[in-house]
Amino acid sequence: MSRPMTGRPGGSALDRRTLRHSGYVISQQKRKRVEEIFGWIKTVANFRRTRYRGRELTQLAAYLVGAAYNLMRIAKLTMAAA
Repeated sequence: MSRPMTGRPGGSALDRRTLRHSGYVISQQKRKRVEEIFGWIKTVANFRRTRYRGRELTQLAAYLVGAAYNLMRIAKLTMAAA
């Protein structure tokens, strides 16, 4: 079987029928935003590996990390608006 040529040296799993729609571009922009959040959680918040045992404590820690991220976003938004 031959793969469709998309300009990449190794080819792509997606063909032009998928890539040509405007919805795909929007989806990729939204995906980038979500992946940035998970990247921040793993690197800055040091949540790559949990330091707690048990579902309840790990869930609580995840809530606190999410709250910290949201507080940082609020601070940046208020500074930009001022």
